[in-house]
Amino acid sequence: MTWVTWRLQRTETTIAAILLALLALLLVPTGLSMASAFHHDGLAHCLSANPSNACGEKITAFQTRFDTLFNLTNWFTLIPGLIGVTLAAPFVLDLEQGTYRLAWTQSISRRRWIAGKLALPVLVAVGSAAVMILLITWWRGPYVQLNGRIDTGSYDSEGIVAIGYTLFGLGLGLAIGVIWRRAAAALTIAFVGYVIARIFVDSWLRDRLVSPLHGTWTMTQAAAHGKPPQPAALYHAFVYSENIGIHGGSGPAEAGLPGKGASLTYHVIYQPASHFWPLQLAETGLFAGTAAVLILFAAWWTHERTF
Repeated sequence: MTWVTWRLQRTETTIAAILLALLALLLVPTGLSMASAFHHDGLAHCLSANPSNACGEKITAFQTRFDTLFNLTNWFTLIPGLIGVTLAAPFVLDLEQGTYRLAWTQSISRRRWIAGKLALPVLVAVGSAAVMILLITWWRGPYVQLNGRIDTGSYDSEGIVAIGYTLFGLGLGLAIGVIWRRAAAALTIAFVGYVIARIFVDSWLRDRLVSPLHGTWTMTQAAAHGKPPQPAALYHAFVYSENIGIHGGSGPAEAGLPGKGASLTYHVIYQPASHFWPLQLAETGLFAGTAAVLILFAAWWTHERTF
Protein backbone atom coordinates (compact mmCIF):
# COMPACT_ATOMS: atom_id res chain seq x y z
CA MET A 1 0.00 0.00 0.00
CA THR A 2 2.78 2.45 0.96
CA TRP A 3 4.71 1.71 -2.22
CA VAL A 4 1.63 2.16 -4.41
CA THR A 5 0.77 5.43 -2.67
CA TRP A 6 4.29 6.71 -3.22
CA ARG A 7 4.23 5.76 -6.91
CA LEU A 8 0.99 7.69 -7.39
CA GLN A 9 2.28 10.68 -5.40
CA ARG A 10 5.81 10.87 -6.77
CA THR A 11 5.01 13.09 -9.77
CA GLU A 12 3.48 15.78 -7.57
CA THR A 13 6.28 15.36 -5.02
CA THR A 14 8.77 15.84 -7.84
CA ILE A 15 6.97 19.01 -8.92
CA ALA A 16 7.24 20.35 -5.36
CA ALA A 17 10.94 19.44 -5.30
CA ILE A 18 11.50 21.22 -8.64
CA LEU A 19 9.81 24.37 -7.32
CA LEU A 20 12.07 24.32 -4.27
CA ALA A 21 15.14 23.66 -6.43
CA LEU A 22 14.30 26.63 -8.66
CA LEU A 23 13.83 28.71 -5.55
CA ALA A 24 17.25 27.64 -4.28
CA LEU A 25 18.86 28.47 -7.63
CA LEU A 26 17.58 32.02 -7.28
CA LEU A 27 18.13 32.52 -3.57
CA VAL A 28 21.55 30.95 -2.97
CA PRO A 29 23.68 33.09 -5.34
CA THR A 30 21.74 36.29 -4.65
CA GLY A 31 21.77 35.56 -0.93
CA LEU A 32 25.55 35.18 -0.96
CA SER A 33 25.85 38.45 -2.90
CA MET A 34 23.55 40.25 -0.47
CA ALA A 35 25.40 38.93 2.58
CA SER A 36 28.71 40.00 1.03
CA ALA A 37 27.40 43.53 0.36
CA PHE A 38 26.00 43.74 3.90
CA HIS A 39 29.39 42.94 5.45
CA HIS A 40 31.45 44.90 2.90
CA ASP A 41 29.47 48.09 3.55
CA GLY A 42 29.75 47.64 7.30
CA LEU A 43 25.99 47.69 7.80
CA ALA A 44 26.28 45.63 10.97
CA HIS A 45 27.88 48.69 12.58
CA CYS A 46 24.80 50.72 11.65
CA LEU A 47 22.78 48.55 13.99
CA SER A 48 24.92 49.51 16.97
CA ALA A 49 24.03 52.12 19.56
CA ASN A 50 26.29 54.72 17.92
CA PRO A 51 25.97 54.40 14.12
CA SER A 52 28.08 56.61 11.85
CA ASN A 53 26.62 59.58 9.99
CA ALA A 54 26.97 57.69 6.69
CA CYS A 55 24.77 54.79 7.84
CA GLY A 56 21.58 56.25 6.42
CA GLU A 57 23.07 56.52 2.94
CA LYS A 58 24.59 53.04 3.14
CA ILE A 59 21.32 51.44 4.21
CA THR A 60 19.40 53.28 1.49
CA ALA A 61 21.95 52.20 -1.15
CA PHE A 62 21.78 48.57 0.03
CA GLN A 63 17.98 48.50 -0.05
CA THR A 64 17.85 50.20 -3.45
CA ARG A 65 20.34 47.70 -4.88
CA PHE A 66 18.28 44.69 -3.81
CA ASP A 67 14.84 46.26 -3.94
CA THR A 68 13.75 44.32 -7.04
CA LEU A 69 14.66 41.03 -5.39
CA PHE A 70 12.89 41.97 -2.18
CA ASN A 71 9.74 42.77 -4.14
CA LEU A 72 10.05 39.50 -6.06
CA THR A 73 10.21 37.43 -2.90
CA ASN A 74 6.91 38.91 -1.77
CA TRP A 75 5.29 36.76 -4.49
CA PHE A 76 6.81 33.62 -2.97
CA THR A 77 3.88 33.57 -0.58
CA LEU A 78 1.95 31.89 -3.42
CA ILE A 79 4.31 28.90 -3.45
CA PRO A 80 2.87 27.17 -0.33
CA GLY A 81 -0.60 27.26 -1.86
CA LEU A 82 0.68 25.99 -5.20
CA ILE A 83 2.53 23.10 -3.54
CA GLY A 84 -0.43 22.22 -1.33
CA VAL A 85 -2.94 22.19 -4.18
CA THR A 86 -0.57 20.17 -6.38
CA LEU A 87 -0.12 17.51 -3.70
CA ALA A 88 -3.91 17.04 -3.56
CA ALA A 89 -3.99 15.99 -7.23
CA PRO A 90 -3.34 12.20 -6.93
CA PHE A 91 -6.18 11.70 -4.45
CA VAL A 92 -8.64 13.66 -6.60
CA LEU A 93 -7.47 11.93 -9.78
CA ASP A 94 -8.09 8.53 -8.18
CA LEU A 95 -11.68 9.55 -7.50
CA GLU A 96 -12.14 11.09 -10.95
CA GLN A 97 -10.80 8.07 -12.82
CA GLY A 98 -12.38 5.47 -10.52
CA THR A 99 -9.11 3.62 -9.89
CA TYR A 100 -9.90 3.53 -6.16
CA ARG A 101 -12.44 0.76 -6.85
CA LEU A 102 -9.67 -1.70 -7.72
CA ALA A 103 -7.89 -1.03 -4.42
CA TRP A 104 -11.13 -1.42 -2.48
CA THR A 105 -11.76 -4.84 -4.00
CA GLN A 106 -8.43 -6.06 -2.64
CA SER A 107 -7.59 -6.74 0.98
CA ILE A 108 -7.17 -3.02 1.74
CA SER A 109 -10.03 -1.44 3.68
CA ARG A 110 -11.45 1.94 2.75
CA ARG A 111 -10.19 3.46 5.95
CA ARG A 112 -6.65 2.20 5.48
CA TRP A 113 -6.60 3.30 1.84
CA ILE A 114 -7.81 6.80 2.72
CA ALA A 115 -5.36 7.15 5.63
CA GLY A 116 -2.43 6.07 3.47
CA LYS A 117 -3.43 8.30 0.57
CA LEU A 118 -3.73 11.36 2.81
CA ALA A 119 -0.80 10.85 5.19
CA LEU A 120 1.90 11.08 2.51
CA PRO A 121 0.84 14.42 0.98
CA VAL A 122 0.51 15.90 4.47
CA LEU A 123 4.08 14.87 5.30
CA VAL A 124 5.40 16.15 1.97
CA ALA A 125 3.52 19.44 2.45
CA VAL A 126 5.06 20.01 5.88
CA GLY A 127 8.54 19.06 4.66
CA SER A 128 8.32 21.29 1.57
CA ALA A 129 7.15 24.26 3.63
CA ALA A 130 9.98 23.72 6.13
CA VAL A 131 12.59 23.72 3.35
CA MET A 132 11.13 26.90 1.88
CA ILE A 133 11.13 28.61 5.27
CA LEU A 134 14.78 27.72 5.86
CA LEU A 135 15.81 28.99 2.42
CA ILE A 136 14.00 32.31 2.64
CA THR A 137 14.93 32.91 6.29
CA TRP A 138 18.61 32.52 5.40
CA TRP A 139 18.25 34.66 2.25
CA ARG A 140 16.49 37.54 3.98
CA GLY A 141 18.90 37.56 6.93
CA PRO A 142 20.67 40.85 6.08
CA TYR A 143 17.40 42.56 5.17
CA VAL A 144 15.74 41.39 8.38
CA GLN A 145 18.58 42.81 10.46
CA LEU A 146 17.86 46.23 8.97
CA ASN A 147 14.07 46.11 8.71
CA GLY A 148 12.87 43.35 10.99
CA ARG A 149 10.81 40.34 9.96
CA ILE A 150 7.33 41.54 10.72
CA ASP A 151 6.80 43.31 7.41
CA THR A 152 4.51 41.31 5.14
CA GLY A 153 7.23 40.02 2.79
CA SER A 154 9.30 38.53 5.62
CA TYR A 155 6.45 37.54 7.90
CA ASP A 156 4.69 35.36 5.30
CA SER A 157 7.82 33.31 4.56
CA GLU A 158 9.51 33.03 7.95
CA GLY A 159 8.58 31.55 11.29
CA ILE A 160 6.15 28.66 10.86
CA VAL A 161 3.14 30.22 9.16
CA ALA A 162 4.05 28.90 5.68
CA ILE A 163 3.43 25.37 7.01
CA GLY A 164 -0.14 26.37 7.78
CA TYR A 165 -0.50 27.95 4.34
CA THR A 166 0.69 24.77 2.60
CA LEU A 167 -1.60 22.50 4.60
CA PHE A 168 -4.50 24.85 3.92
CA GLY A 169 -3.86 24.66 0.16
CA LEU A 170 -3.76 20.86 0.42
CA GLY A 171 -6.93 20.67 2.48
CA LEU A 172 -8.83 23.04 0.22
CA GLY A 173 -7.81 21.06 -2.87
CA LEU A 174 -8.91 17.78 -1.28
CA ALA A 175 -12.23 19.11 0.02
CA ILE A 176 -13.28 20.61 -3.30
CA GLY A 177 -11.87 17.67 -5.25
CA VAL A 178 -13.77 14.93 -3.42
CA ILE A 179 -17.06 16.71 -4.14
CA TRP A 180 -16.40 17.84 -7.70
CA ARG A 181 -14.19 14.94 -8.88
CA ARG A 182 -12.76 17.00 -11.72
CA ALA A 183 -9.13 17.40 -10.80
CA ALA A 184 -8.11 20.27 -13.09
CA ALA A 185 -11.16 22.42 -12.35
CA ALA A 186 -11.32 21.60 -8.63
CA LEU A 187 -7.65 22.31 -7.99
CA THR A 188 -7.79 25.56 -9.97
CA ILE A 189 -10.72 26.74 -7.88
CA ALA A 190 -8.87 25.62 -4.74
CA PHE A 191 -5.84 27.75 -5.64
CA VAL A 192 -8.05 30.76 -6.32
CA GLY A 193 -9.70 30.15 -2.94
CA TYR A 194 -6.27 30.00 -1.32
CA VAL A 195 -5.32 33.38 -2.80
CA ILE A 196 -8.61 34.97 -1.69
CA ALA A 197 -8.21 33.59 1.83
CA ARG A 198 -4.65 34.89 2.04
CA ILE A 199 -5.67 38.37 0.87
CA PHE A 200 -8.48 38.44 3.42
CA VAL A 201 -6.18 37.43 6.28
CA ASP A 202 -3.31 39.72 5.23
CA SER A 203 -5.47 42.79 4.71
CA TRP A 204 -8.08 42.48 7.46
CA LEU A 205 -7.97 39.53 9.84
CA ARG A 206 -4.30 39.48 10.87
CA ASP A 207 -4.44 42.67 12.92
CA ARG A 208 -7.37 41.17 14.82
CA LEU A 209 -5.65 37.90 15.72
CA VAL A 210 -3.44 39.76 18.20
CA SER A 211 -4.59 43.13 19.50
CA PRO A 212 -2.48 45.90 17.91
CA LEU A 213 -0.94 48.73 19.89
CA HIS A 214 -1.90 52.38 19.63
CA GLY A 215 0.50 55.30 19.72
CA THR A 216 0.26 59.08 19.55
CA TRP A 217 3.18 61.43 18.94
CA THR A 218 3.33 65.17 18.54
CA MET A 219 5.88 67.30 16.72
CA THR A 220 6.19 71.04 16.34
CA GLN A 221 6.10 72.98 13.10
CA ALA A 222 9.88 73.15 13.07
CA ALA A 223 9.98 69.40 12.39
CA ALA A 224 6.98 69.31 10.08
CA HIS A 225 9.02 68.32 7.01
CA GLY A 226 9.80 64.89 8.48
CA LYS A 227 8.09 62.16 10.40
CA PRO A 228 7.94 62.46 14.19
CA PRO A 229 10.34 60.60 16.44
CA GLN A 230 8.89 57.19 17.13
CA PRO A 231 9.52 54.74 19.96
CA ALA A 232 11.67 51.74 19.21
CA ALA A 233 8.63 49.47 19.32
CA LEU A 234 7.24 51.04 16.16
CA TYR A 235 10.24 50.20 14.04
CA HIS A 236 9.96 46.85 12.24
CA ALA A 237 6.18 46.89 12.56
CA PHE A 238 3.00 46.41 10.62
CA VAL A 239 1.42 49.87 10.57
CA TYR A 240 -2.32 49.47 10.01
CA SER A 241 -3.33 53.12 10.17
CA GLU A 242 -1.64 56.46 10.46
CA ASN A 243 -3.69 59.62 10.87
CA ILE A 244 -2.24 63.10 11.06
CA GLY A 245 -4.05 65.89 12.88
CA ILE A 246 -3.20 69.60 13.22
CA HIS A 247 -3.79 71.14 16.62
CA GLY A 248 -3.55 74.75 17.82
CA GLY A 249 -1.55 77.44 16.06
CA SER A 250 -2.01 81.02 14.89
CA GLY A 251 -0.93 83.08 11.92
CA PRO A 252 -0.94 82.18 8.23
CA ALA A 253 0.03 78.76 7.02
CA GLU A 254 2.80 78.50 4.45
CA ALA A 255 3.64 75.77 1.95
CA GLY A 256 0.85 73.58 3.24
CA LEU A 257 2.19 73.59 6.82
CA PRO A 258 0.16 74.54 9.89
CA GLY A 259 0.31 78.06 11.29
CA LYS A 260 2.88 79.21 13.84
CA GLY A 261 2.68 77.46 17.14
CA ALA A 262 0.72 74.55 15.67
CA SER A 263 1.73 70.95 16.16
CA LEU A 264 1.26 67.76 14.19
CA THR A 265 -0.15 64.78 16.03
CA TYR A 266 0.32 61.28 14.63
CA HIS A 267 -2.10 58.56 15.69
CA VAL A 268 -0.74 55.12 14.76
CA ILE A 269 -2.17 51.61 15.10
CA TYR A 270 0.58 49.01 14.70
CA GLN A 271 1.87 45.54 15.49
CA PRO A 272 5.39 45.78 17.00
CA ALA A 273 8.22 43.34 16.36
CA SER A 274 7.54 41.68 19.72
CA HIS A 275 4.20 40.43 18.31
CA PHE A 276 5.91 38.34 15.61
CA TRP A 277 5.58 34.96 17.34
CA PRO A 278 2.11 35.52 18.84
CA LEU A 279 0.91 36.46 15.35
CA GLN A 280 2.71 33.48 13.80
CA LEU A 281 1.22 31.02 16.28
CA ALA A 282 -2.29 32.46 15.93
CA GLU A 283 -2.21 32.52 12.13
CA THR A 284 -0.57 29.10 11.82
CA GLY A 285 -3.20 27.68 14.14
CA LEU A 286 -5.95 29.28 12.04
CA PHE A 287 -4.71 27.88 8.71
CA ALA A 288 -3.53 24.50 10.04
CA GLY A 289 -6.76 24.04 12.01
CA THR A 290 -8.87 24.87 8.96
CA ALA A 291 -6.72 22.49 6.92
CA ALA A 292 -7.31 19.68 9.44
CA VAL A 293 -11.06 20.20 9.20
CA LEU A 294 -10.93 20.18 5.39
CA ILE A 295 -8.77 17.05 5.25
CA LEU A 296 -10.99 15.21 7.72
CA PHE A 297 -14.02 16.27 5.69
CA ALA A 298 -12.38 14.89 2.52
CA ALA A 299 -11.67 11.61 4.32
CA TRP A 300 -15.24 11.36 5.67
CA TRP A 301 -16.83 12.21 2.33
CA THR A 302 -14.69 9.64 0.54
CA HIS A 303 -15.45 6.97 3.13
CA GLU A 304 -19.17 7.58 3.38
CA ARG A 305 -20.25 9.05 0.03
CA THR A 306 -17.97 7.41 -2.52
CA PHE A 307 -19.02 4.17 -4.21
